[in-house]
Amino acid sequence: MVGPTGQQVRRALVRAERSATLDADEATALLAARGEQLDRLCAVAARVRDAGLVAAGRPGVVTYSPKVFIPVTRLCRDRCHYCTFVETPGQAAREGHAPYLSPDEILDIAREGGALGCLEALFTLGDRPEDRWPEARAWLDEKGYDSTLAYVRAMAVRVLEETGLLPHLNPGVMSWEEMNRLKPVAPSMGMMLETTSWRLFETRGLAHHGSPDKNPAVRLRVLEDAGRLSVPFTTGLLVGIGESLAERAETIFALRRVARAYGGVQEVIVQNFRAKPGTAMRHADDLDLEEYRAAIAVTRVVLGPRARVQAPPNLVELAECRALLAAGVDDWGGVSPLTPDHVNPERPWPSVARLREITAGCGLELKARLTVHPEYVRAALADGSPWLDPRVRAHVAALADEDGLARPVVRPKGLPWQEPDGGFAAVGRVDLHAEVDTIGRADGRRSDFDNVYGDWSAVAASAASTSDTPGATGGSPLGGDVRAALAQAERDSRGLTDAQALALVTAEGADLEALCRLADDLRRDVVGDEVTYVVNRNINFTNVCYVGCRFCAFAQRRTDADAYSLSLDQVADRAEEAWELGATEVCMQGGIDPELPATAYFELASAVKARVPGMHVHAFSPMEIVNGAARTGLSFEDFLVRAREAGLDTIPGTAAEILDDEVRWVLTKGKLPAATWIDVVTTAHRVGLRSSSTMMYGHVDNPRHWVAHLRVLAGIQEDTGGFTEFVPLPFVHTSAPIYLAGVARPGPTLRDNLAVHAVARIMLHGLVDNIQTSWVKLGTDGTRAMLRAGANDLGGTLMEETISRMAGSEHGSARTVAELTEIAAGVGRPVRERTTTYGAPEVRPVSALAQP
Repeated sequence: MVGPTGQQVRRALVRAERSATLDADEATALLAARGEQLDRLCAVAARVRDAGLVAAGRPGVVTYSPKVFIPVTRLCRDRCHYCTFVETPGQAAREGHAPYLSPDEILDIAREGGALGCLEALFTLGDRPEDRWPEARAWLDEKGYDSTLAYVRAMAVRVLEETGLLPHLNPGVMSWEEMNRLKPVAPSMGMMLETTSWRLFETRGLAHHGSPDKNPAVRLRVLEDAGRLSVPFTTGLLVGIGESLAERAETIFALRRVARAYGGVQEVIVQNFRAKPGTAMRHADDLDLEEYRAAIAVTRVVLGPRARVQAPPNLVELAECRALLAAGVDDWGGVSPLTPDHVNPERPWPSVARLREITAGCGLELKARLTVHPEYVRAALADGSPWLDPRVRAHVAALADEDGLARPVVRPKGLPWQEPDGGFAAVGRVDLHAEVDTIGRADGRRSDFDNVYGDWSAVAASAASTSDTPGATGGSPLGGDVRAALAQAERDSRGLTDAQALALVTAEGADLEALCRLADDLRRDVVGDEVTYVVNRNINFTNVCYVGCRFCAFAQRRTDADAYSLSLDQVADRAEEAWELGATEVCMQGGIDPELPATAYFELASAVKARVPGMHVHAFSPMEIVNGAARTGLSFEDFLVRAREAGLDTIPGTAAEILDDEVRWVLTKGKLPAATWIDVVTTAHRVGLRSSSTMMYGHVDNPRHWVAHLRVLAGIQEDTGGFTEFVPLPFVHTSAPIYLAGVARPGPTLRDNLAVHAVARIMLHGLVDNIQTSWVKLGTDGTRAMLRAGANDLGGTLMEETISRMAGSEHGSARTVAELTEIAAGVGRPVRERTTTYGAPEVRPVSALAQP
């Protein structure tokens, strides 16, 4: 491969010295800098580093983490060509040790490290060994663990409780769900990106061939998921494994993109390759020091002053550490007085005293940090930001000084991990507003508006790729044959192709009118002319949330003036009041508050049932169920069974938005992926909890997404039969952050609303009988229009509905039965009260809501 020319290097260097923003080509050129040009580049990088340390409030301070290295297992399903850490079960047996370290072995290492002043327990292991090695699966089964990650989670808890060291988990590739389960037991996690080179992954004989977990897209997804979940995450690039300079630059820019978009990359390691005997790459050359310096310097310049850039001090000669500092390094990573670097066992750690001496010789000061970098510690401890789970916050606080670094000469002590018994009362649940119905907004934005949602420019770029399909805002320039599609829908709606469904959902004019007539005819055939409704009350039990949904104007930080949380008694009071007014259902949902006790959802359901045994509890979105499962350590199935036993009757199928991750990651920073939503809902159906289904549309989506979403719902219903209804939810834009930031459209048009309701009736025909229309979002006239386009249900009286109102809906938060009757009368249809599952309610005294 032809490298950069001398002229390209000179030009890029001049631009770097002028603090110009570099592109990937210029970064590639600078990676080739050598000699005097490299010295100039390193001077630029050092200036950027120094400016960042000043901005961080610790000028001239270089950090390291005193740690112990805990190799939980050396088994791995991958076959990286440069790795000596991994062993086979046969090798382990010959050396006389089990496939995994035992709990006692793990705790012995942690205790000994703590006695020597270590504060971090680095859990390192191979990727999913049970997928490749029967011996690993057998060991886990014998010990009672479903997976390696379940064992890691359990051991992290024991390390926290019995030693006080802070676990830093390095288990390789993790799913969003797995990271969500591990976040409560570890202040930080990590995984090297290594490289984004597909060539090294796909080409036989190259570094990553045959290693499924080295797929660049998969590894980038892990980094993104960590940011979405607010996990302080360590990552980096491995330099010199056969990648080209251009591929190296692409990796650096990929790291910058993720860091800027989500804010979760706490440090970037630039690690140099060193060949090891017995590996496929044993004859490859070690990375040259000048090439290494260039890689560090370019990483520092491209990532900018806010990034923390680490270089392992044991992978170069000690005297060469000065050159790494000169290239812009501000962190030495973990250094252990006890355990070797098990990934590079031939390279011992330097002593902290020698490292301090070398750092001081470069005019810098060495200080110890925790496994979580200071910026994240300060944010989490100062204002409860979501970077630390509440269950590890006390462990971190016990070791941190006021700057977020390690307290001098501190020794870790074990602390309880799980919150104490007593649920809501134990964490002081308070009502910050006497009456939620009259909640006001201070200025229309939560206090962390500018940073909680990630980088808006990155969001806008992603949104541009999701909403550029013709017909996204109305009209049908897609050229679909609407009449042929209508004919097919009339013959056999289940036989519609995606192209035909797309033609229908983009219909306009006379075609749209014909579409609505067909949908209305199908509605009449299936459920008749009665318009149904349920007498219910919405109880949004807290609006404290740190997920960062970009469409949500409901969520607040705990310290915001508009934040509130109801006590169990207040929730039960509202349920009892609703029952006395004739309600048969309470719908309970709330924000994802990190302070909620693990058992909160069970307690909420029990509180309602204890006060009003006959009340139907329709509660907890799939996102809340994921949160509850992670906090309790239960599987989705076990959590749902426990919730059902506590009094949960059905779940709302909210948090679906659009079941396409490309769209979801624009709409939300940290919400559950589409596959997880599907998993939760199908699991709920399997354990006997039916659900509604929803779709929020009209923001950054397009009609193709609507069709695909309905296909997913149809597939679930064919499999489980658990959906009671489908609820199209038009995006309310007025106060939505994603609209205020100029990224989303101002909601769907009337044409869009009619088409979505009608096509939903057609595509779900024979599967989901009930199509609900939202009077909260559409108002009286809009609701009547949807009743002529296939809808048959008005939802509930609600009594109060906070989420849509906070987003800017102008159609009220409660309707009486008389008002709902009048809506239906406007289209000449009778009404019928129903239960949550569309049965007939018990005969009770006339509801006050029925009074005009």
